[in-house]
Amino acid sequence: MSDTILEMRTITKTFPGVAALQDVSITVRRGEIHAICGENGAGKSTLMKVLSGVYPAGSYDGEIVFDGRPVHFRGIRDSETHGIVIIHQELALVPHLSIAENIFLGNERRGRSGLIDWNRANADATALLESVGLRENAVTPIAALGVGKQQLVEIAKALSKKVKLLILDEPTAALNDVDSAHLLDLLRRLRDQGITCIMISHKLGEITAIADSITVLRDGRTVERLDVRSGEVTQDRIIRGMVGRDLHSFYPDRVSSPGEEVLRVENWTVRHPTQDRTVVDDVGFTVRAGEVVGIAGLMGAGRTELAMSIFGRSYGRDISGRLFLRGRPIRARTVAEAIGNGIAYATEDRKRYGLNLIDDIRHNVSAAALRKLARLGWVHDNEEIRVAEASRRDMNIKAPSVMATVGKLSGGNQQKVVLSKWLFTDPDVLILDEPTRGIDVGAKFEIYTIVNRLVAQGKAVVLISSELPELLGMCDRIYTLAAGRLTGELPAGEATQEKLMQLMAKDKEPAR
Repeated sequence: MSDTILEMRTITKTFPGVAALQDVSITVRRGEIHAICGENGAGKSTLMKVLSGVYPAGSYDGEIVFDGRPVHFRGIRDSETHGIVIIHQELALVPHLSIAENIFLGNERRGRSGLIDWNRANADATALLESVGLRENAVTPIAALGVGKQQLVEIAKALSKKVKLLILDEPTAALNDVDSAHLLDLLRRLRDQGITCIMISHKLGEITAIADSITVLRDGRTVERLDVRSGEVTQDRIIRGMVGRDLHSFYPDRVSSPGEEVLRVENWTVRHPTQDRTVVDDVGFTVRAGEVVGIAGLMGAGRTELAMSIFGRSYGRDISGRLFLRGRPIRARTVAEAIGNGIAYATEDRKRYGLNLIDDIRHNVSAAALRKLARLGWVHDNEEIRVAEASRRDMNIKAPSVMATVGKLSGGNQQKVVLSKWLFTDPDVLILDEPTRGIDVGAKFEIYTIVNRLVAQGKAVVLISSELPELLGMCDRIYTLAAGRLTGELPAGEATQEKLMQLMAKDKEPAR
């Protein structure tokens, strides 16, 4: 049996006006964890969609050899019969069905009568769950599980299909540190069992910790293959291959010179929308012109709930507290009222709440401030195009035109469209919730540069992030939350990851 399980030779895939892949070749050894790295738009996900049959044979040029034989997959089911299973970044689970129903969906366990044998299905599902470290009852609805456990259910589903090659696209993007560590340990166990894994991830620390080898893509082409086991592959080395140059610093330099207070939040309290508990409890903070203020907290600390409730009370109930803009009290009871008062909020979930993925860049950029383009109740099309083109140029959005569908852009370019939308409202305060989640180091640097440009113009920025190095590298001051309460405030010069973690995990009485 050959040591090589997969070869993709000179794969070329084009879309109208765009060459997504150009003569890409990749070799994966049997029983290894192989990482694919590259900037957003480099072609990583497109390559894996070619491999898994999402883009069927005939829609691309090149050759795929799997397990020693040339293959021509007509669709996902075809690739799965050969033992190739892909888990996409957006999990393909049905929330209101049980775990067992999701695992065997389309591959049902049937009895002699042809009907589903539920006893067998639940027993088989339980055994698969144990193999991935879950002890949940197989009849539990998927909606009752957190994202980390849902990811494990997806892997259990793959194992039910006798997987030989498991493809994971950004498997830890939405996971906290504990769930990420558990998932990586599981991948190591699968490798020890002889299952080959291909992993796409922007988290280079995870890549260097778990991968045996790496293929680097840039602009739709193969740049190089790196052998991690040689011990000479560092994050800086991977970055140089991805972006074609060294990044001397992950965070661009900025001279901090905060001015007058722009936003003050006092005694802000928010109740959960459906449960009898407080999720934000008597929180207060300030942010000044030309300042980046960070908000740190563990999962469930109330960071997003705080931001969304400030932004037009778009989360929670029984909200109380006061907001001040440049010293005067304001009301922000609706999103429109918040925007009118100069507050903008870029959500952490750009695909669900931040963008209309089936519409074009032009309409997404103008969506939050159409009134600025209206003439006698009608939107001025030429002006809308001009504004969108200016944003595309200023934000370096990589797209053939502003008529390009947003859902077809890379994650980093989608995030730039989100920022463009809110910048068009000309806010005084911009709240950024996980602005660099799921995007590569090059795109992150561009986002950081945009943030610095905004504060240089006198804007006030609130940055929420799960990545402590990001907060330390970008912020002037950092507030910490735990169980819905403010537990500390540190100037950037005094903050360290250890100090922030101590404050984030501060033993407080849980929120009421």
